[in-house]
Amino acid sequence: MKLTDLNRDGGVGANSLYCELGAFKFLVDAGLHPKQVGYDAVPDFAAIKDAKLDFVVLSHCHLDHLGSLPVVLKNRPETEVLMSLPSQALAERMLHNSCNVMKRQRSDLGIEEYPLFTHEEIDGVGRQFRALRFDRPEKLEKDGETLEITIFSSGHVAGAAGVRIAHQQQRIFFSGDVLFDPQRILQGAHFPPHHFDTIVLETTRGATERTPEKTRESEVKRLLETINDTLQGGGSCLIPVFALGRMQEILTILRDARKDGDLAESPVFCSGLGLDLADYFDQISKRTNLVKFRRKVLQELKVKPLPRKLKPGRDLNQNAIYVVSSGMLVENTPSYQVASCLLGHERNSICYVGYCDPDTPGGKMLEDPDASEFEFEALDYTSPMKARIERFELSGHADRDELIDFTVAAEPKTVVLTHGDPPARDWFSETFNKVAPKIRVVDPVPGKQYEV
Repeated sequence: MKLTDLNRDGGVGANSLYCELGAFKFLVDAGLHPKQVGYDAVPDFAAIKDAKLDFVVLSHCHLDHLGSLPVVLKNRPETEVLMSLPSQALAERMLHNSCNVMKRQRSDLGIEEYPLFTHEEIDGVGRQFRALRFDRPEKLEKDGETLEITIFSSGHVAGAAGVRIAHQQQRIFFSGDVLFDPQRILQGAHFPPHHFDTIVLETTRGATERTPEKTRESEVKRLLETINDTLQGGGSCLIPVFALGRMQEILTILRDARKDGDLAESPVFCSGLGLDLADYFDQISKRTNLVKFRRKVLQELKVKPLPRKLKPGRDLNQNAIYVVSSGMLVENTPSYQVASCLLGHERNSICYVGYCDPDTPGGKMLEDPDASEFEFEALDYTSPMKARIERFELSGHADRDELIDFTVAAEPKTVVLTHGDPPARDWFSETFNKVAPKIRVVDPVPGKQYEV
C-alpha cells in the first residue's frame, strides 16, 4: 500500500491519510486543524486534486477527523463515505455546527475564507454516507480486484471505529482514536486479535507515563472529591469538556454520584452543542446497544443554561458546577469565558478531564498551574491564578503501554505513527525499537509517500 499523510503540520490536527492499494484509492478521515484557520486548517488536498477516490472511511466524528469532509467531496459526488451507524447519526450535526461557527468567525474575526462549506453542501455530503456494522466485513469490487473492509468498535467516543482493510494477501489495520477502558456510557475498544501486515497507530498519549495507582474509577472518585470540596467551600467548579462524548460522560458520572449520595446538591450549568447532541445520543441509545445515555440525565440533574452575561474577573457566585465546552479552553468558547470569571478566586476550581493540546489556553494553564497570573488574550484580560487547577486521567485515548502491547501481539511488519505530537511519536519509535526491533517504524513526513 502507498500511504501519504495529508495533515500539513503533522501532530494532532487535520487528520487525513491518502491510501493507494491495488486498484483502490481512498482516504481515512478528513479533518480540520483546531489551531489553524481558513484553508490552512484543511489537509493538503491539492496533493490529490486529480485522484478519483473510491471511498472515504470515517473513523469518528470529532472535527479533527471529520471537519473537512465537505471540502474534499465538493467535486466528488459519487464517492461514498463509510462509517458506523452512530457516526452516521452524528456527522451531519457536527458539520452543520462547524459551518455556523465559521460564519460567526467570518463576522467576528474577518476570516474571508469562511465558511469553507455551506449547509446545502453538508446536506449533499450526507447523501453520500453509508453505514457499516461493527465486525461485519463489506466487500468492494473494482477492475477485477476485491477489497474487504471491516470496522471494529474503538471506544473513544460514540461510533468510533478501527478499520481493517484486506486486499489480496495484505492485512492493514487503522486504529483510529482508541480507548480500551470502558466509559460510563460506552464500552471499550473491541479489536480483532489477528496478525496484521501494517498497523497505522494513534500515539496521542505517547509522552504520558503510566501511573499504576491511577485507574479510571480512582480518578472519577478524586474528581468527585474535588467537586465536593469546592462546593462545600462556597466555590464553583468548571469542568471543560468536548461537546461530543465527554459532556455526556461527565453528566452521567455526576447524575450517578448524586443518586448514590456522593455529590453535594448544587446547580449544574451546561451550554451549546453538547446539550443538542444529548438528543442524538438518546436516539442512538434507543436504536442500538452501543451507547448508554438518555436525555433524562439532564432532567435528573436539573441542568440550567449558562448565564448570558459573563464579565472576566467577576466571580459567578453560583456555588455551582459548570460542564461546558471546549475541553481545551479554546478562545471564545463557553469554558474560556467561565474560566475568566472563576480563575481569580481561590474558592473555585477548574478540573480538566481530557487531552489538552500544549498550545491551547487549557494546555498552557496546565503547563504552569502554580503561575501567579494567566492571560486571556481573546478577552484582553489578565487574571490572577488563585483557583485550584487539577488534571484528571480520564482521557478518551488509550494508555501508551496498552497500544504497544496490542501492536506487538499483532506482529506487524510495519507500524505507521499518527495522531501524536513529536515527543509522543518519539516515545513510540524508541519503545518499538527496544521491544520489537524487527518492526519497521514509520513516522511519516506530511506530503511524502510511503510504501508500507
